[in-house]
Amino acid sequence: WLALTAVGVHPGDSVITTAFSFFASASAIVRAGGRPVFVDVDPHTLNLDPHQLEAHLRAGKSARLRALLPVHLYGQCADMDALRQLADEFQVAIVEDAAQAIGARWRDARAGSIGALATFSFYPSKNLSAYGDAGLVTTNHAEFADHMRRLRNHGSPQRYRHEELGWNCRLDAIQAAVLRVKLPHLETWNRKRREHAAAYDLLLTQSGLISATGDSPVRVLTRSPHAHHVYHQYVIRAQRRDELRQFLTDRKIGTEIYYPIPLHLQPVFAYLGYREGDLPESERAAREVLALPMFPELTDEEQQWVVESIAEFYS
Repeated sequence: WLALTAVGVHPGDSVITTAFSFFASASAIVRAGGRPVFVDVDPHTLNLDPHQLEAHLRAGKSARLRALLPVHLYGQCADMDALRQLADEFQVAIVEDAAQAIGARWRDARAGSIGALATFSFYPSKNLSAYGDAGLVTTNHAEFADHMRRLRNHGSPQRYRHEELGWNCRLDAIQAAVLRVKLPHLETWNRKRREHAAAYDLLLTQSGLISATGDSPVRVLTRSPHAHHVYHQYVIRAQRRDELRQFLTDRKIGTEIYYPIPLHLQPVFAYLGYREGDLPESERAAREVLALPMFPELTDEEQQWVVESIAEFYS
């Protein structure tokens, strides 16, 4: 809400975002008074598909378009080269949803430094987590920064003077203190996540669960050569996903589905007029994705057990 309001989203404006993300990516648009416009994802990365976005923009389907809101899903940046080119051509701002991507990079640029503004989450499950809920907005534009400083404090530029309506969006000191202690460890934790992801890749390949031909029961998502992935989640696409998940649960292996319902099919957004089949890649992803255990302290033995269990299920 802070970033979208600061960038100038007003009632009746539209903001384009992905259909496959956490609910907050879209609800923030509505809270700012805007109308979410959903575009399908690249089936290989599950990030916003630049080709689908370009087709949408050239067809002139979004009236009063104010911003693009790409999500860096699972810790990998969206294709920011293509998105910036389109944003420049159509003269709209980019607001990055970097909630899952702190420490990630696109080429040499850090996630959160590429668009006009960016948002981060420090929810306890994130790569850098607070003790409770916390978040951050970044920008290189002084006017946006000044506006957000007012908005986060009830629209107040100075004590007891209020120039607009805002919210209490202040980060409390305890959460900030926890984050300051953890921040020096972030690069190490992200490196360990990348090592665990490489180990999963190797184990899944050696077990025959994934193959270059793509006809295997499990597929891994594509890593862009321009992206430095930080693996907030290690996600596979699995045949008989729900059965596999129950099998792993029975073996005390935790998994999660991010996300079981694409945003355009959420009941609260029924007024937007989307129907099942409108965004097929997002809908297919919702039926297939499964996040495997991923955290810095994950052991070789635990990863071996996860992959052996998946192989046993498909055998």
